[in-house]
Amino acid sequence: MGAAIVCGGRLLSAQRAEPPEWAGGWELPGGKVDPGESDEDALVREIYEELAVKVRLKERIGGDWPLAERTVFRVWIVEIVEGEPQPLEHLALRWLSEDELYDVDWLPGDRPVVDALARHGLT
Repeated sequence: MGAAIVCGGRLLSAQRAEPPEWAGGWELPGGKVDPGESDEDALVREIYEELAVKVRLKERIGGDWPLAERTVFRVWIVEIVEGEPQPLEHLALRWLSEDELYDVDWLPGDRPVVDALARHGLT
């Protein structure tokens, strides 16, 4: 699951710390669904664990974005309802305006989603 955290027309990007082959690349924050957990509940939990913020899901972007043979990426536009993002599990965080969306080196699985967000707009 991934979160397109949008605030004031800017998208929050997160720089991976691990694994080594992905370290330094930029992604939309998120994570995996635990057994018995809904996609939406997993995303809220993962964002709190990674960034120490509470979020509200607004709308899903696209369908199932393929990541690997049996893995898909599902992404929602979300808004922060409490807290300030902190890079608890990332090297850095960066807010990007629409003009800056491609100023970071997005991981390959995130790039199509960013393209969709660019078409959708960050409002």
